[in-house]
Amino acid sequence: MQWTDRIRQVKFLLVCAALVICAASLSWTHYLVADLAREERGRMEVWAEAMRTFDMADEQTDLSLVLKVINGNNTIPVIVLDENGKVQTYRNLEVRARNAADVEHVVLQKALAMKAEGRSIRIELDEDAGTFMEVCYDESIMLKRLARYPFIQLGVVLIFVVVAIFALLSSKRAEQNKVWVGLSKETAHQLGTPISSLMAWTQVLRETYPEDTLLPEMDKDVRRLQRIAERFSKIGSLPEPKPENLNNVIGQVVEYIGRRTSNRVKITANLPEQPLIVQLSAPLFEWVVENLCKNAVDAMNGKGSITITAMEEPTRYVVEVADTGKGIPKSQWSNVFQPGYTTKQRGWGLGLSLAKRIVEEYHHGRIFVKSSEAGQGTTFRIELKKS
Repeated sequence: MQWTDRIRQVKFLLVCAALVICAASLSWTHYLVADLAREERGRMEVWAEAMRTFDMADEQTDLSLVLKVINGNNTIPVIVLDENGKVQTYRNLEVRARNAADVEHVVLQKALAMKAEGRSIRIELDEDAGTFMEVCYDESIMLKRLARYPFIQLGVVLIFVVVAIFALLSSKRAEQNKVWVGLSKETAHQLGTPISSLMAWTQVLRETYPEDTLLPEMDKDVRRLQRIAERFSKIGSLPEPKPENLNNVIGQVVEYIGRRTSNRVKITANLPEQPLIVQLSAPLFEWVVENLCKNAVDAMNGKGSITITAMEEPTRYVVEVADTGKGIPKSQWSNVFQPGYTTKQRGWGLGLSLAKRIVEEYHHGRIFVKSSEAGQGTTFRIELKKS
């Protein structure tokens, strides 16, 4: 199992745990709100009965308890309608209107809305006369706040989790960058001494055997090692991009890869006739294209064709590297640039990760998988903004 797959599984488990916590919180709040709603309905039934007693009271009726019940409701909005649907009284209701007629209209509309939601209690006054009153009520402010509270709480928790994950990923990325920078600079430092020695021995051999035809090739390889060491030394620093002809940069890559791959691999460069002058760090950008070509050779098992295309668009320069290899599953397109991702038995899986870093951080461009089909091949696309 790949390292990136394990990270994905951990993220999936964390998301599942978060969803379970959210569902449990919402369910518990729902049951709690339902219990309080039933309790409020019971209180309103008692209040409605008190209103009926108050309406039918005579001189001998003790209204002290009735008034205490009626006046004790200070939280639940309530509207009392008669049998004709007219507003008799209302309580704990905030009404904004310009005149008395507008007030009655607004209150009546609210009463009808309460009835439509099933929050009304009908109290019969005189069955023979057909008189009754209807008590319409709304949820209390406390109940509404309680119903909204879990969503606010979950929103705050979600923001906290997102910020925490972002901070952890940033810290992890910074730590990885430090490791890569240290490893690269140490590699450049370690290569420096043997390269200097090889350059000296090459010079000695050239003076001793000036006619030897192999010495120019050895000299090219030594200079190549020197260029590789230079690339490693630039990782972690901010190299100054210089105007470079993109066609020449790609041409050097094609020449180098072509001399070091099998004859069964055909490398073609589709370059425009006019120079493409781009702000580049040539040693690092060559590394990117070389990595894509080497991965393509591995994906084709040493047999197939690689096509490198450079073009100019209105707002950017584009380089595409296409191969005829085994392809990449679409689900893995974004993972190929993750550190540690590799399909080979050997290798650290850092090539494409470093390529992405060079393109995005040093050249402010983007690199991505443009297309890929199983058994047909893959096309990587690099986009560089025009200055």
